[in-house]
Amino acid sequence: MVQLTSGICSRLSEATPAEIDEIGGGYTVQLVSIKKVTAVSAAAPAIDRYRIIMSDGVHFIQAMLATQLNDLVSNEEIVKNSVVIIDKLTCNVLGDKRLIIVLDLHVVSREEEKIGNPTAAPSLGQPPAAAESRPVVSAPAHQPPSPATVEPVLAQSRPATSNRPGRTIYPIEGLSPYQNNWTIKARVTFKSEVRTWSNQRGDGKLFNVTLMDESGEIRGTGFNAVVDALYDKFEEGKVYYVSKARVNLAKKKFSHIQNEYELNLERNTEVEECLEPSNLPMIKYSFVPLSQLEELQKDSVCDVICIVKEIGDLTEIISKANRPVTKRDLVIVDKSQYAVRLTLWGKQAETFAADDLSVIAFKSVKVGDFGGRSLSSINSTIMAISPDIEEAHLLRGWYDGIGGEKAFQSYSNVSSGGASSAGFNRNEIRSILDVKQSQIGMDKVDFFSTRATIMHVKSDNIAYPACPTQNCNKKVTEVNERWRCEKCDKTYERPEYRYILSMAVADWSGQAWLQGFNDAGLAVFDKTADEIMQMKEQNEAQYNAYVAQVVGKTYNFSCRAKQDTYNDQTRVRYGISKISPLDYQEEAKHLLNVLMTSPWGQGA
Repeated sequence: MVQLTSGICSRLSEATPAEIDEIGGGYTVQLVSIKKVTAVSAAAPAIDRYRIIMSDGVHFIQAMLATQLNDLVSNEEIVKNSVVIIDKLTCNVLGDKRLIIVLDLHVVSREEEKIGNPTAAPSLGQPPAAAESRPVVSAPAHQPPSPATVEPVLAQSRPATSNRPGRTIYPIEGLSPYQNNWTIKARVTFKSEVRTWSNQRGDGKLFNVTLMDESGEIRGTGFNAVVDALYDKFEEGKVYYVSKARVNLAKKKFSHIQNEYELNLERNTEVEECLEPSNLPMIKYSFVPLSQLEELQKDSVCDVICIVKEIGDLTEIISKANRPVTKRDLVIVDKSQYAVRLTLWGKQAETFAADDLSVIAFKSVKVGDFGGRSLSSINSTIMAISPDIEEAHLLRGWYDGIGGEKAFQSYSNVSSGGASSAGFNRNEIRSILDVKQSQIGMDKVDFFSTRATIMHVKSDNIAYPACPTQNCNKKVTEVNERWRCEKCDKTYERPEYRYILSMAVADWSGQAWLQGFNDAGLAVFDKTADEIMQMKEQNEAQYNAYVAQVVGKTYNFSCRAKQDTYNDQTRVRYGISKISPLDYQEEAKHLLNVLMTSPWGQGA
């Protein structure tokens, strides 16, 4: 049987908040209960919080898990009666209530029998946390949570040293609108530029910062006069004491930080640099392999660490608001052997100074679905070139050792619905009838693989005149025998034609119309759209014959199904993400594998 640390629950229960910090970590306890608590406010997206009961075999005490440990519960790495070693904790005090917060732990044994018959530990001048007559383990499940535990105010009672004598430092995770006199000690991981606005109600300006301590992150925003007072005080990477700011519910429309609250910096907000050495982390990452981007929703935000394979030139485009915006495209790769286009915007694009094959960690980049999957920077994106973290060193070693010789899959050839690395999954081929009857694409964008034969191609509008500028592709209009692109604000002698296909395809079960663009046209016709349009101008009969010769050819399709409304009629449109001719050798191998893995093949 695992040996628990004798008497630790009594020590924690009777200790003052300052003494709890001195107790430190390294003691073994059993988690006799793990229960999710429900947030009181429905105005902000709830972040799961878990209340635990820790036992040393003789006594038990209640505590909360810090949210960075939630994955241990959701992945079932810790369950009821798991034995763990507590590495770090802190304490919250609010009025006459206090709550112990576990900041870090590691698992000794996932599944154990309950050890001993513990009772509530005596507390410091307070009634026991679970002194009711109901069973110890079930108490949290039936006891209505108090506001202090439902909105855990995880105040860290570590007194500040020279800068803030006598002040109690609260962890960021513990802030809530129910508190007033708090001070946080946090590192600035991001500071935005000053942004201005003008509308019917007047002009204004704002900035925001991201503050981080060992318990979590929070966004702080200052407006107008506060910008003048505080903007220059904050510097990225430095640690500050911050107090007297208002805690509000986070506006998730403007922030991707995992915190249901945010700070409104006000005129009386106090910001003081912490000059003594601090062990606060620089940045916390939660890296996602590039191969898993297809599992993330469009417009979601993630962290990635990568090798920069290609660096594009700095270019300028005109935004929808008719403003010039600078951008730079990168091609990034990682150990999952995927390559993804990442677009930097604005200042980050202009100041980007990394060399080819540098290791870069990106925090908070937005996932897009252009070309299957892509990434782009947003206002809160943080970019660290060659960061001194374990993941960066491992990636550098992998690429220098074997990664540089690997072939990388591109999402431009991959459907986002989980198809194979070539964008077509033979094991998940769906008939056209099945696609239509299952109504995929009605509620959300769906992806599917199918094999079908071309029955007809609309030849009257097979291509459009496009801007020849790289990565623009917008339609151009003819003005005085020249071609003008409104987006680039330039005119050209001639356009670059690009395919825009609409074709009927069929299999044994039915027929469907598929729409495709330039890549699909190149695959079907084996000529550029410029060549096809030149043929049409010179000899339309030859053009019609050339278009007709693709009828009857069979292809493997990776398609995207999406609901569309046109002329007040709603329907599902099927777009081609990837098209490839049949590879009979591959098809034969697949059929052989199906036969050999079938009951017939196993019994042969």
